[in-house]
Amino acid sequence: MDEKQLVATSKRLSRHLRHAPEEIGLVLDSAGWVEVTALLAALGAHGRALSRAELDQVVARNNKRRFEFDETGTRIRASQGHSVSVDLEYRASTPPGLLYHGTVAAALPGIYAEGLKPMRRHDVHLSADTATAVKVGARRGKPVVLTVDAAAMHRDGHEFRVSTNGVWLVAAVPPRYLSER
Repeated sequence: MDEKQLVATSKRLSRHLRHAPEEIGLVLDSAGWVEVTALLAALGAHGRALSRAELDQVVARNNKRRFEFDETGTRIRASQGHSVSVDLEYRASTPPGLLYHGTVAAALPGIYAEGLKPMRRHDVHLSADTATAVKVGARRGKPVVLTVDAAAMHRDGHEFRVSTNGVWLVAAVPPRYLSER
């Protein structure tokens, strides 16, 4: 599978494992898992045939590690970013002192007025490094990196969780914890 196919397949899987499983007849369990055989059958039935070997490639080669198999390799889910109702069962974790969020300048007035909100997702996504935040912000234009005082948020009672692919998750980030890098 070449890079272009990998990206297209990753986007398709993201759509069906995060946002619209019903479009191809999938039903995610409460933690976001679906049987691999059901996923492959549903994709095939909707003109998007994918082999198990190709699925394994997408999971292994996805640079953001968006997907994960369970310990048996028979179920798959998206690691985070869902708009459908799921409980990924990530435990509360103590964050590093600073975390980062990539955005664009046009979003700053709203962010400084209301903070970071999950929008259509369950949580705000934060990264532990600025390089990742730059990449995230660059998807929508010239990136701006915001620094989140995660240590102060944690002290003040905000709960953080970390996904299996290293994305830090929090319900919201009030403006007082934000600064521009």
